[in-house]
Amino acid sequence: MTAQPRPSLSACPACVATPAAEAVAARGTGDRQIVLSLPEIHCAACISGVERSLSAMPGVRGARVNLTLKRATVEADTDVEPQDLAAALTARGYTAHELDAGSITANGTDRAGRELLMRLGVSGFAMMNVMLLSVAVWSGAADATRDLFHWISATIAIPTVAFAAQPFFRNAWGALRNWRLNMDVPISLAILLAVGMSIYETAHSGRHAYFDAALSLTFFLLAGRYLDHRTRSVARSAAAELAALEVPRALKLVDGADRMVPVADLVPGDLVRVLPGARVPVDGVIETGTTEIDRSLLTGESLPVYAGPDTPVSAGEVNLTGALTVRVTAAGQDSTLHRLAELVAVAEVSRNRYTSLADKAAAVYAPVVHILSAAAFAAWYWYSGDLRLSINIAVATLIITCPCALGLAVPAVSTAASGRLFRKGLLIKNGTALERMAEVDTVVFDKTGTLTEGRPELVNLGDHPRRDLEIALALAEGSAHPLAQALAQAARVAGIRPANVADLAEVPGHGVQGRWGDTPVRLGRASWIGADPGAETATWLCIGDRAPLVFRFADHLREGAEQAVAELLAQGKRVILLSGDAEPAVADIARRAGIAEWRSETLPDEKAAFVAGLGTEGHKVLMVGDGLNDTAALAAAHVSLSPGSALEATRVVSDIVLLGRSLAPIGDTVRTSVRATQRIRENFTISALYNVVAIPIALLGFCTPLAAALAMSLSSITVSLNALRLR
Repeated sequence: MTAQPRPSLSACPACVATPAAEAVAARGTGDRQIVLSLPEIHCAACISGVERSLSAMPGVRGARVNLTLKRATVEADTDVEPQDLAAALTARGYTAHELDAGSITANGTDRAGRELLMRLGVSGFAMMNVMLLSVAVWSGAADATRDLFHWISATIAIPTVAFAAQPFFRNAWGALRNWRLNMDVPISLAILLAVGMSIYETAHSGRHAYFDAALSLTFFLLAGRYLDHRTRSVARSAAAELAALEVPRALKLVDGADRMVPVADLVPGDLVRVLPGARVPVDGVIETGTTEIDRSLLTGESLPVYAGPDTPVSAGEVNLTGALTVRVTAAGQDSTLHRLAELVAVAEVSRNRYTSLADKAAAVYAPVVHILSAAAFAAWYWYSGDLRLSINIAVATLIITCPCALGLAVPAVSTAASGRLFRKGLLIKNGTALERMAEVDTVVFDKTGTLTEGRPELVNLGDHPRRDLEIALALAEGSAHPLAQALAQAARVAGIRPANVADLAEVPGHGVQGRWGDTPVRLGRASWIGADPGAETATWLCIGDRAPLVFRFADHLREGAEQAVAELLAQGKRVILLSGDAEPAVADIARRAGIAEWRSETLPDEKAAFVAGLGTEGHKVLMVGDGLNDTAALAAAHVSLSPGSALEATRVVSDIVLLGRSLAPIGDTVRTSVRATQRIRENFTISALYNVVAIPIALLGFCTPLAAALAMSLSSITVSLNALRLR
C-alpha cells in the first residue's frame, strides 16, 4: 500500500467528547458484527472518514467508530469478510486490523474514576455546609443552639463519610484481613475516630465536635486518590489487545474446497489457504505457492521476504502477493502470536511488582502512627484518669499524623509532571512511570518505525532518464510491494507519467513484469532480474537486453532522533539499538543516529530476553518501540515508551506515549522524571518535618482534633504547592 501522510495530532473537540457519544453500539439488522482496530485515528475527521468509507462498501449495513478504544464496530451481511474491510480502509489511509470480538471487551467507561469523582464532589459539598454551621459555633453559639448545629452537622457528616470514605475503608479492611498495615488503615481510623468522638461530644452537649475535621480529611484524601487514578486511567491490558489481533477464522481445505472455520478448531496437519493481503492465521509451512511475506509486525523487518514451498510462516504475518496453501504446525493458543501475548502478560505482572516511593514510606509510617496514638491515649489516661480527655488527645494525634500530605506527595507531583510533559507531547499512562524513569541507566531503541520513519524513500530518482522512469512507474503501479509503491509515489511527485506497458503481471515473490511495445520489461528482486544484489535496499529494472538499472532506497531517521540519542548519552545513559532487521540496515541507522552498540536480526522473544537480561544484571532499562514485535520487550523493561504512530497493542503496554513525531522530548522526559522524584522526596521531607513539629504539640494536649485537621490541611497545601514548582 502507498504510505499515506499522517495528519498531525491535534486537540480537537471530538478527542475529548464524552465517552457515551463515542461508544454508541453499531445499529442495524446485519447478520454479522465485525470489530476492526484503528490504531492511528485521533479526531473527528478520522471518525467521519472511516464511517463514510465503511458505509459505502457493499454489504455493510452500519458502522460506528469508538475514538476512545480506537475501534470500529460494523454490522454487515454474512458474506462480508473482515480482512476485505481492513484492506479497503488501509488503502484509504486508515490503518486497520481485524479484531476477534470474542477476545475483547468494548467497555471504555472509566467507572473507578467516575466513582472517585462523585465521592469527591459529595464530600466537598458536605464539608462546606458543615463548615458554615461550624462558623456559628465558633462565633459563640451555646447550649441548645450549639447542640442543634452539632446534630445538623452529624446528620450531614455521618452518611457522607459512610459513602465518600468507602475506598479507604475497603482497602483498610482488605489489609487488616490479611494481617498487614497500609496507608489506608490510619486514614480510616482517623476518620472513624473523628466521627465517633464528635458523636460522643454531641450526645453529651460538649463544646466541640469535629465533623468538619472528618469531612476535611475525607475530601483532601479523595482529591489525592483521584489525582493518582487519573495518571493510571489510560492503561489497559496489552495481552488482551494482542490476543484480539489473532485471526479468528481461517480457510480450511476440505476435500479440495475452501471452508471457513474457527482457528481454534484447526489441528497440526490441516491445510489452510491464505489469500493475498490476508494475515496468516496459524504457524505452519507453505505447501504450495510463492509470495512475499510482510513480517514487520512480528520481527521488525522493514522489507518483505520471499516465501515459497517449505518456508515456515507464523501467525500474524501478512501475505502480500500470492495465494498460499499452508500446512498447520501450531494454531490458537500454541501459535507464535499467542505465545507473544503470554510473554507480555508475564512481563506486565513482573513489572507491576515495583514498589513505589509512597508504598515504601507507608510501610514505615503506618505502624508508627498507630503506636503514637495508642501511646498518647495510654499515657494520658494513666496520668489524668479522664477517658474523654485521653480519647481527644489520641484522636488529635491520629489526625495530625494522618498521612494526608503523604497521600498527596506522589499524585500531586505526578500530575504536575504529567502536565508539563503533555505540553511537550508526551502522555504518562502509569502512576509509577516517572519514578521508574528516574532510575533508568540504559535506553534500548527499536529501529523501524521508532528510530526511523519506517517508510522506504527513493534516493536516486535523478540518476535515471525520464523514459526509464516512465517504464518503472508503469510496472511499480502494478505491484503491492512497499519498494514498488515508494518508487511509484516518488515518480508521481516528480511529475512522471507511466509508459504504456501491456500484459502487466505480478510474479509472487519476485516482482512485476510486462511488455513495453515488443520489449519485455521487469521490476523486482536482483536475483530475478539477474543483477548483483549487494547489501543495499534496492529494486531493479530490466528493459529488454539492457543492463539492469538500480533504484536505491533509504529509511530516514525520525525527526529528533539524533538529538534524543545525543542528550541521553550526555546524561550518561547507555544507548542500544535492537532490531529484527538485517545487519547492513541496522548498522547504517546506528551510525547515522550516533549509537555505538547495536544488534540485528533479533526475534521478538530474543528482544524480550535481552531486555530482561539487562534487568537481571542490575540495569534499569527504558525500552522505546512501536511494533507488535516490541510488545514483550516493552513489558519486560523497567519503563517503556512508544510513539503515537505505534500499533494499538504497543501503545497499551507502554508507560509513556509520544504524541508527536519528534523523538527530541525523550531526553527531557528523563530529566523531568529525575526532578519529579526529587520533588516527591522533598514532599516526604516536608511531611516528616511537619510531623516532627506537630506530633509533640498533639501529644502534650495542646491541640484539639479540629486544630489537628486544620494543620493537616496546611501540610497538604504545602505539598501541593511544592509539586507545582515542576510546571
